Amino acid sequence: MPGIVGIIGRKHMRSFEKDLGLMLGCMSHETFYTSGSYVDDNIEISIGWVCRKGSFSDCLPIWNETKDACLFFSGEDFTDKDAIEKLKIHGHEFDISNASYLIHLYEDNGDDFIKLLNGRFHGVLLDLSKHKIFLFNDRYGMQRIYYHEKKEVFYFSSEAKSLLKIMPELRNINMKSVGEYFSCGCVLEDRSLFSDIYLLPCGSKWTFHNEGIAKKETYFSHGALENEPSLHIDSYYEKLRDTITRILPRYFCSREPIGMSMTGGLDTRMILSNINIEPGALPFYTFGSMYRDSADVAIARKIAELYHQTYQTIQLGKEYLSEFPDLAERTVYISDGTLDVSGSTELYANRLAREIAPVRMTGNYGSEVLRSNIAFKPMLPCENLFDPDLYGYIQNAGETFAEMRKIHPLSFILTRQTPWHHYGRFALEQSQLAVRSPFLDNELVELVYQAPPEALVGNDLSLRLISDGNSALSQIMTDRGVGGKSNQLFGLLKRMLQDFTFKAEYTYDYGMPQWVAGIDHVFMSLHFERMFLGRHKFYHFRIWYRDELSDYVEEILSDRRTNQRPYFDKPFLKKMVQGHRKGNRNFTREIHQAISMELIHRLFIDN
Repeated sequence: MPGIVGIIGRKHMRSFEKDLGLMLGCMSHETFYTSGSYVDDNIEISIGWVCRKGSFSDCLPIWNETKDACLFFSGEDFTDKDAIEKLKIHGHEFDISNASYLIHLYEDNGDDFIKLLNGRFHGVLLDLSKHKIFLFNDRYGMQRIYYHEKKEVFYFSSEAKSLLKIMPELRNINMKSVGEYFSCGCVLEDRSLFSDIYLLPCGSKWTFHNEGIAKKETYFSHGALENEPSLHIDSYYEKLRDTITRILPRYFCSREPIGMSMTGGLDTRMILSNINIEPGALPFYTFGSMYRDSADVAIARKIAELYHQTYQTIQLGKEYLSEFPDLAERTVYISDGTLDVSGSTELYANRLAREIAPVRMTGNYGSEVLRSNIAFKPMLPCENLFDPDLYGYIQNAGETFAEMRKIHPLSFILTRQTPWHHYGRFALEQSQLAVRSPFLDNELVELVYQAPPEALVGNDLSLRLISDGNSALSQIMTDRGVGGKSNQLFGLLKRMLQDFTFKAEYTYDYGMPQWVAGIDHVFMSLHFERMFLGRHKFYHFRIWYRDELSDYVEEILSDRRTNQRPYFDKPFLKKMVQGHRKGNRNFTREIHQAISMELIHRLFIDN
């Protein structure tokens, strides 16, 4: 994804420039990227950047008027416009449509300017007059910074592969991290998959000067918010609605066209019902299945008609399947292995979404922030597949997870779940376009810490926000049968039907139990899955790995290199592939992980 790379320290600067070029080359994923570099011998820094052309950050480097302070910034900021306009009153000149105003926030507020920023970002600020360097990231650590420290040199990058490129000695897998990867689907505790490469903690501001790192500190802690008193439910709702309506215009202000990524759920509706949109100004689209129009598609089409906007379904069809080997490899490469090959659906769909608009508005994180949805937990995969030593690490991941879960639920979501579990998909999406969501806005999050417990349970407040904003929108039932204008009995039956089809699709796809797979195999010629696939999901890997992608699965998992890895029981790996191809077993999750781990080795360790 677009981002920054850098080297800070006393090593000879000429070699830094060569290394910097290699690091940037690893991150130049697309032809629509632009890049650049800056080297300063006096404060001993080499820094480079990659941006999408025309994006908010496509104005680097950002200098102040006196040329003694410079900012390198990646991501987006949604600071209130009034605060930005004050900068002009103070005599500063800048383009409000891009990141150029941020350096003036520093001039007026010092290094505390980071506390004013509102978004997902990271950056480096150089104060040449004080010979200081500030490395920082957002409150949630969503815009990652990977780093590696040596005695006199500090290396950092938005992508781990840049560090691996110039330091081959780092190309070693951390087995504790691998255990968490197989158990939780992500690495925990600000580690990476690679030994001696770590993540900058969320809300960090690290200060460097000519003698090295002066201070590692956090500029923001959620702990203070956790002690805020709860509001009464009515007072909370009024403040919630006022906050949402006030902050939403920030996210629809853009130098680039915006498209609305629609689902059939509540979170995108909360956005639409509380913002005024001119007819035809906001193209709608939904990711769709090759088998049928899903509930998301059918509902989104209705909502687009209600709002008089254009609508398009981005379908994952045969073209996606034909490109899967390349998409799978690029998914693992772009995400540094943080997203398994199933994320190739997101790479493919977001590429097409970029053709509609380079900024994608979503309802991401709405259910997590407003309804306390915990989206990940440790799961023990099939024990027979793994080497016993590795399986011990997989089991230990559950203990690590349980320990880190012992914090405030919202703080867990914001500082653990969001930057670790959600990061891989976010990184892949950001490689193609800018992804926006108002549900991580600073003001909104600070308010939710004051929510009474009953406000975070169920859909009542979300439905009320939609109804109060647009009563016509509230009359359209969601994909899970919530809301709508039907009578109570019909609504109950509809919810039961939607719940049944949702569970049936899961059972006939990703989550099919082994005993059901055995029965389904007997009747495979009848293709019972066709009754359910595509009703709620747009990807169907159990079927694809059995049929269209079976040769690819066989090729990569029976390869000599794969069988030399220290992770899997070789006879069982072969048996697993054969059983899934035959159709009488379901190893979808294990195939995702096995292929992904093999690609991680080929792309980052062996290469």
